[in-house]
Amino acid sequence: METSTLSKLKQRAAKLMEARLLEIGTVLEVRAWIPSTLIEIDLHLPYTEMNNWDHVPYIKFRVDGFTFRDYTPSGWDAETHTCTIYVDAVHNGPGSKWARKLSKGDTINYVKKIGFTSHQPDKTAAVIALGDESSIGHILALQKMVLPNTRFSGGIVIADDDHRKLFHEYFWTPVEPLARKDTYGHNSLMEWVLGQQYSLENTIFYLAGNNTMVTGLRKLLKQQGYKSAQIKAQGFWS
Repeated sequence: METSTLSKLKQRAAKLMEARLLEIGTVLEVRAWIPSTLIEIDLHLPYTEMNNWDHVPYIKFRVDGFTFRDYTPSGWDAETHTCTIYVDAVHNGPGSKWARKLSKGDTINYVKKIGFTSHQPDKTAAVIALGDESSIGHILALQKMVLPNTRFSGGIVIADDDHRKLFHEYFWTPVEPLARKDTYGHNSLMEWVLGQQYSLENTIFYLAGNNTMVTGLRKLLKQQGYKSAQIKAQGFWS
């Protein structure tokens, strides 16, 4: 009995907290890339302002009960208050289940305060983005902040052949879609980096993706002589 009462009190407290913290948005469109392990979602967030980005932002969405996942909008239309997020739905976690259930017209909840990652593009060095399927929005958002855009390039490991083709056809970006040759992708990315022959002095890497990939790739880059200050890491849920 006590356990049941305590559970109800916790649920009530969680709902009150959510009411104070959350805003409501609307799903404008959902596009599942075939196969549907990558889901593209257009959103209308009428109460959100993201006009001045100086770091890559993220939005904390409620995906189940008092469960939240962070997703980065690939861009932001300040006039219409709309954006697009990309959900890597290959895993059967709360975020993937949430994204797979969404349909046009659904309402979604997200934390009012927009968060920002540590990724702010350097103003003079070459900016090299390295990631996986979970970092598509993050990498596209980073690209928008790099001027001149000739300083920006990178690679992104995508396991599915069709998804790599779609990425190449769909986005205007110098980021190259790469086949995943290892479980987490860090060895595939490192192989590609070595082929680019980047400068040891005037290059900064921005890593984003699953935690194992980010940790492994950071270690491999340091072994090649790149300093810690040249490697900006942002790990996501594995």
